[in-house]
Amino acid sequence: MAGAAFAVTDSTFKDEVLSAQQPVLVDFWATWCGPCRMVAPIVEEIAGEQEGKLKVAKVDVDQNPQIAQQFGVMSIPTLIVFKNGEAVERLVGYMPKAKLMQAIQPHLS
Repeated sequence: MAGAAFAVTDSTFKDEVLSAQQPVLVDFWATWCGPCRMVAPIVEEIAGEQEGKLKVAKVDVDQNPQIAQQFGVMSIPTLIVFKNGEAVERLVGYMPKAKLMQAIQPHLS
């Protein structure tokens, strides 16, 4: 599906996120996390609206603990913007779409 968030795993993270040509917003989440479920539709909306400028990936921290640990994700939801293989922005907890976009916007190509 065009402009949809896609799942990445410990094994695909490097190729899908760190080697990406465009900025990538990564949503670290888990199925049991309430605030994660609240932010999920917003993340999907952003994926659709920013198609071509931003890739949106999701990492289930229960199934991919390595990658969460590597980037020091202690609480979820944590959203990290990666650009050229570097974490350039980190947002922790639920926030409204306008606030999320405000943080992401400067990193868009």
